[in-house]
Amino acid sequence: MSKRGRLELLSKHKKLLTSNVLRWYGKNGRDLPWRNEHDPYRVLLSEVMLQQTQVSRVLTKYPQFLKRFPSFKRLAEAKTSDVIKAWEGMGYNNRALRLQKLAEVVLDKYQGKLPRDIQQLETLPGIGRYTAHAVACFSFGQRVPIVDTNIRRVLTRVCPPGGRGRSPEEEETWTLAESFLPRRHAHDWNQALMDLGATICTAALPKCDHCPLVSLCPSAHQVRRKKPAVRKSEPGNGGIPNRIFRGRTIQALRKLKSRQTIATSVLAFRIKPDFQSTDRRWFESLLGGLEKDGLIRRVARRRVSLPE
Repeated sequence: MSKRGRLELLSKHKKLLTSNVLRWYGKNGRDLPWRNEHDPYRVLLSEVMLQQTQVSRVLTKYPQFLKRFPSFKRLAEAKTSDVIKAWEGMGYNNRALRLQKLAEVVLDKYQGKLPRDIQQLETLPGIGRYTAHAVACFSFGQRVPIVDTNIRRVLTRVCPPGGRGRSPEEEETWTLAESFLPRRHAHDWNQALMDLGATICTAALPKCDHCPLVSLCPSAHQVRRKKPAVRKSEPGNGGIPNRIFRGRTIQALRKLKSRQTIATSVLAFRIKPDFQSTDRRWFESLLGGLEKDGLIRRVARRRVSLPE
């Protein structure tokens, strides 16, 4: 479909499309604990947790983390080791460090209050374009577009990009999302698109018969299941990616008592039971990467712990 054709479709059906989606959301929207939150800290926490993590896991961890660190101040002033321990089960532990660093900046530079301006939000540690727009919309009620994986899928199926097999550019997708924004109810609209993409307009085998846009979508019943993409080989050892060993390392350190350390010779076998002398260089490189990221602390040459 040409760009002109897409714009004509948008202009002709926007009102019907919007009303159909919002009506569907009113009946089928997911009941999530952060959905009706407006507190900036809680909204931001949910968005960070949901990055590359299943909703079911966040549902468990979100209230636990909030109980331990209920505000930017409490998070900023906490021991980093306690924050990493509280992040257990979430994976991608760097997110916990960035979140605490963000809390420190908010406390120091913004008197403990998250800025409302999107450009200012994007300067904070760990906040990109999507997260900044999500906080602006869900917490501060701003009428701004949001583009995540689910929303991108819905919009580009309703308005397919020109050229067969062509992937829409990032900026083009954001422009499309802004064009679809209703004058009111931007919060519900963005949440609705997320839910539609997560539950109906899925990547594989979308449920077109249950979609509120089936009569307006040129991609309806046209999506074919694609072959799984071949994953690029990741750095690792013995066929196991380094990210798994990194996770095992942090998990082993979480089990230490306060101020306790562990010998690297012991840690090596904790994360790789068949550890060999030939693995030493790889293991030291693994620890070096974790130390550089701020996730572990070298107490002595041969002992480590979580950062204080």
